[in-house]
Amino acid sequence: MLRIPDPAADLSQRLGAPAGNSALRAPSRADLASHARATAESIYRAESRRVFATLVRLLGDFDLAEEGLHDAFRAALEQWPRDGVPANPRAWLVSAGRFKAIDGIRRQARFVALDDVAEQVEAIADESGADDEGIEDDRLRLVFTCCHPALSPDAQVALTLREVCGLSTEEIAQAFLSGAPTLAQRIVRAKAKIRDARIPYQVPTPEELPQRLDSVLRVVYLVFNEGYSASSGESLTRVDLSSEAIRLGRLLVELLPEPEAMGLLGLMLLQESRRAARATPAGELILLADQDRTLWNREQIEEGAALVERALASPRFGPYALQAAIAAVHAEAPSAQATDWGEIVGLYDLLLRAEPSAVVELNRAVAVAMRDGPAAGLALVDAILERGDLHDYRLAHAARADLCRRLGESAQARASYERALALTRQGPERRFLERRLLELS
Repeated sequence: MLRIPDPAADLSQRLGAPAGNSALRAPSRADLASHARATAESIYRAESRRVFATLVRLLGDFDLAEEGLHDAFRAALEQWPRDGVPANPRAWLVSAGRFKAIDGIRRQARFVALDDVAEQVEAIADESGADDEGIEDDRLRLVFTCCHPALSPDAQVALTLREVCGLSTEEIAQAFLSGAPTLAQRIVRAKAKIRDARIPYQVPTPEELPQRLDSVLRVVYLVFNEGYSASSGESLTRVDLSSEAIRLGRLLVELLPEPEAMGLLGLMLLQESRRAARATPAGELILLADQDRTLWNREQIEEGAALVERALASPRFGPYALQAAIAAVHAEAPSAQATDWGEIVGLYDLLLRAEPSAVVELNRAVAVAMRDGPAAGLALVDAILERGDLHDYRLAHAARADLCRRLGESAQARASYERALALTRQGPERRFLERRLLELS
């Protein structure tokens, strides 16, 4: 990632008059230069991935676009302090990046056939510019390109995080428990496949949309899940990943308001609304039943619930909308005891029909335990584990341990807590399970 030097203090503060003196000095050339550098840094942080998405469309190559992006910001750091910040900085950066790429291609002309270079330069030069609407379309094109079904699921996630969200290779590797060199190779191979297979940078046609949208939503969902509950490390959550997932979800709903896109965004907002209540100030885990619900973000809850209503009003709603509906029932309840567990079990029944999975069965079993008592839930959890499903899923053993604890079956609870602990790599979860084991003693 391009490292832009830290800007000086905010210009408005630097030009403020001393106390008791209303006179303002005229900005010096150094002030204007500092302001231009600060503006370049701000635009880089806020707009770099949008500029990159447009350059991918114009240049037809991820690596050329990355080089063009960095060259454009280097040019901005040189020219804006001298000439002033342009009226439309984003369009200026796209134009600069495109022409820097053309110059680079021409410099490489001695290594390739002249006709090929001329054809490539002409194609880039003929492309239209970058109005705001076009840039948003470019971002959507890039999301669908990174999530093309020709790529493996792991490659889709890695490429989306790198190219759309702008996370570093090291950050992605840390989030998904992979070595950085291995992940870097996965990203390189994905880019090569897009180039060699001539996968187009475009939003799918209406006929292709259902299959392609499923891939995009799945990737956004996986990114959010890792941010909402980190798979390892000392932090319960990763706000950078969940924030990026919500940003992508908003983009999809804005540009492609399909019911399942609305359902996924609603689900993420409803889950994210609990962030402030999910951990102690020291970062220790707090279960849903024990959370201070006055800390839940009501604005996110209202927005998420409204999206759920819109999604369920369509006959085309699916699993994400149903999961969001379950989250909305939790969000509306003043306490765990006052939750409408019967409605939640009914929604899980619908979800099982729409998308059968052992994890959904497990979540339904927990809801049944809240509605009908821990013995009823334990029978369902044991049936899932006896089939061999979720044998290595830490939350299945943690759920069984809790139900056994509530039934007073301490020995079974201890065995299940120990099994869950052996499968858990996240610090706050490990400490929570260790505390449970101590309580049993």
